[in-house]
Amino acid sequence: MKLEAKNLIKKFNKTIAVNNISFEIKKNETLGMLGPNGCGKTTSIGMLLGLITPSSGEILIDGISLNSRNRVKLLSFMNFSSPYVELPKKLTVKQNLEVYARLYGVKKIDERVNEMVEDLNLKKFLNKKSGELSSGQKNRVSLAKSLINKPKLLFLDEPTASLDPDIGDFIRKYIEKYKKNNELTMLLASHNMREVERLCDKIIMMKQGIIVDRGSCNDLIKKHGRANLEDTFLKIARSEK
Repeated sequence: MKLEAKNLIKKFNKTIAVNNISFEIKKNETLGMLGPNGCGKTTSIGMLLGLITPSSGEILIDGISLNSRNRVKLLSFMNFSSPYVELPKKLTVKQNLEVYARLYGVKKIDERVNEMVEDLNLKKFLNKKSGELSSGQKNRVSLAKSLINKPKLLFLDEPTASLDPDIGDFIRKYIEKYKKNNELTMLLASHNMREVERLCDKIIMMKQGIIVDRGSCNDLIKKHGRANLEDTFLKIARSEK
């Protein structure tokens, strides 16, 4: 699915959290959304998910407005994962996946849950309550939840935050493999620049609610005369403009 954000603005009282941003993600493309904390990434993702109503602007999915009568149908093709959004803590991993499968209208629930359990190695803690899981386990379950409905449009908000290098690499490899084998358009918000370089086709850099730069990782690295994306990010984040 193709996603287009056109002139999105979000105001909270007198504060402008997102200020007239526009971008597109082509079908099967991965876009990285980068920027320092408080730059408007989370608010932007909230609007793209239909959780936050823009003050103005438009979001189009395959040319159809997210605010149209097709809103529910469009949302059924989407999903997201974030370590900052907790799954119901008193439900087991299996129960969580079954509940979300039902919410997304998955037809063969047992079959799909078993696929995700196998793919993301969840079997050892499948019957454990979500509130008792480690950070790495929670992230894998969150990713499984985000893919339970085989979305065409996926939003990942720091999917490997606070993970050790081994588990982080496991999740990145899985995302790469899944995207290779499935039709999937993806937006990735991350502070891990190596992760962004590895997974993203293009990136947008946000600062104080606006997009200050955009392009491929290599193009931006060359443009700003830096050795890697992390140094490029630091230059842009610390500049006064």
